[in-house]
Amino acid sequence: MTSPEFHNKVIYENSRSFGTVFKSKCKETFFPDDPFHELKNEPCARRTRKVIKYFIPIFEWLPNYNFGLFKYDLLAGITTATLAIPQGISYANLAKLPPIIGLYSSFVPPLIYAVFGSSKNIAVGTVAACSLLIAETIEEKVSPTEDLKLYLSLVYTATFFSGLLQTVMGVLRLGILIDFLSHSTILGFMGGTALLICLQQLKGMLGLSHFTNKTGVVPVLHAVFSHRDEWKWECFVIGAIFLVFLQITRYMKNKKPKLFWVSAIAPMVVVVTGCLFAYFTRAEKRGVAINILIKGINDPSIQLLNFDPKYISVPLKTGFITAFVALAEGIAIGRSFAIAKNEQIDGNKEMIAFGLMNIVGSFTSCYLTTGPFSKTAVNYNAGCKTAMSNIVMSVCMLLVLLFFAPLFSHTPLVALSAIIMSAMLGLIEYEKAYHLFKTDKFDFLICISAFLVVSFVGMQTGLMVSVGLALIRALLYIARPASCKLGKIPDTKLYRDVEQYPGATGIPGILILKLGSPIYFANCSYLSERIVRWIRDEQEVTESSGNVIEYVLLDLGGVTAMDITGVETFVEVRRNLETKGIKMILINPRRDVMEKLIVTKFIDKIGKENVFLSTEDAIDACNFSLNSSTEVKAEDL
Repeated sequence: MTSPEFHNKVIYENSRSFGTVFKSKCKETFFPDDPFHELKNEPCARRTRKVIKYFIPIFEWLPNYNFGLFKYDLLAGITTATLAIPQGISYANLAKLPPIIGLYSSFVPPLIYAVFGSSKNIAVGTVAACSLLIAETIEEKVSPTEDLKLYLSLVYTATFFSGLLQTVMGVLRLGILIDFLSHSTILGFMGGTALLICLQQLKGMLGLSHFTNKTGVVPVLHAVFSHRDEWKWECFVIGAIFLVFLQITRYMKNKKPKLFWVSAIAPMVVVVTGCLFAYFTRAEKRGVAINILIKGINDPSIQLLNFDPKYISVPLKTGFITAFVALAEGIAIGRSFAIAKNEQIDGNKEMIAFGLMNIVGSFTSCYLTTGPFSKTAVNYNAGCKTAMSNIVMSVCMLLVLLFFAPLFSHTPLVALSAIIMSAMLGLIEYEKAYHLFKTDKFDFLICISAFLVVSFVGMQTGLMVSVGLALIRALLYIARPASCKLGKIPDTKLYRDVEQYPGATGIPGILILKLGSPIYFANCSYLSERIVRWIRDEQEVTESSGNVIEYVLLDLGGVTAMDITGVETFVEVRRNLETKGIKMILINPRRDVMEKLIVTKFIDKIGKENVFLSTEDAIDACNFSLNSSTEVKAEDL
């Protein structure tokens, strides 16, 4: 009997050099989108222009900008500014900062983002989650009521560190780190944060003079009910009216998206109405608190950055946490709206843009900014075409700061509380949480853990717990990789998982196993034990029918990498199989795996005749060997 011939041979090429492999790995890790592929074979001058356009996106769209695009950006920028004014004041209050800081933060950062940002849709501004995080973290060290100047200096320093970290991560192409903030983590964290923020607004909604500095559900509710004698029905009635009005406009927007502008200008309507009401009724004399705003543009704050060793740990901690939260929110929002327009944004360039605008912001009396959902949604629905809408919004904020800021001085805090509560109610996405519960229980566990820990323990702890659970899940995938037994689909040459396809049949004397992940030190022991268990289970089935396993075929098509511990595991598995009279066959090892097996001499040990390109080739060779062995035994008899 002649041995079968295989037309498709396994290639045993020389291993690539360390430098070549390292360069390839770095490219796939840090440049998976291959951003410089257009630069190949380009003249030096054109290559330089393209590099400048890549790192400074405004040079890409500005030369082709025209009045037709500007009409859309002008409308979008003005519409977004009407939302930025009340939100800026509201979120500054949430961060325990003077309200004017919130307006400052919608003036300078959007200009920086317009130059370096890659998204056409993002509208820059402050966000509630980071505002509360800043207040919660820095207030542990310094009280804004006792030493506002020191508190401000630490906020600016935290913003500087946050921007610095974001910029470094973008330059080093470390966007991969943001991926560890999974969807379920962000969903639970934002939901818990929204609940905390809503509870914090009870101070303004009820007109309380005394309140807790803590953010947890229990201390906040205790503070609210322990000061029932301070409740003011006037504040509650005004706040309830404003909140109902805002929720109605949100409902209108959801029912008829073309009416987005109604929801966009609603916060400004609330502010203007609140100002007029407070001014003409002298509401402050009836216990309704108001804000004080002075006109003028941002003062330099670079001299306020505080690197005193006594306090440096606080802004470092705050900057680190808020940097990740701001990036996760901003990049996720930017990508979601880009997908809606069939566009792409570069997450690493967004990191650089966010980082630079926060660094510059920390020098110009601004606190942390990113791409908030509400403003970006308004900007998108208003028909923005380029980042010019951010410049328009910034110019609008400049006019407000120079001429109109004092007009908002009579804005009652209860109006701002209603605006914040309305925005936060939309972040408690119970429908998505229920969807997680129905589709993925572990993701739901991560989500609900983040929600509960943020709500009852703290935002920082909640973020760490949810990220920790997500990492544990990722480690479980690594430490317990998938493997399966393959069988042949009748009347085909296809081999599939016998559990997924019960009709797939095994091959007598042959056990086919498919390994589906990189083989590393973390999962080697498990894979070795799992292979032994597969063999044991198969032997229990086949021995009853008189068949004996003589070959174990390992399909390595899904194994993308292998370390030295993995090779040693293969050596051990092969040795154990040989003691049982079973031969080990390898199928379709990928390039990286093959190079590792060649350089460690494992291919020499197992023999090139036991490595095949396809499952069909391997089975043909094994059947030939089995038939030959049967014929030899028959001749001996």
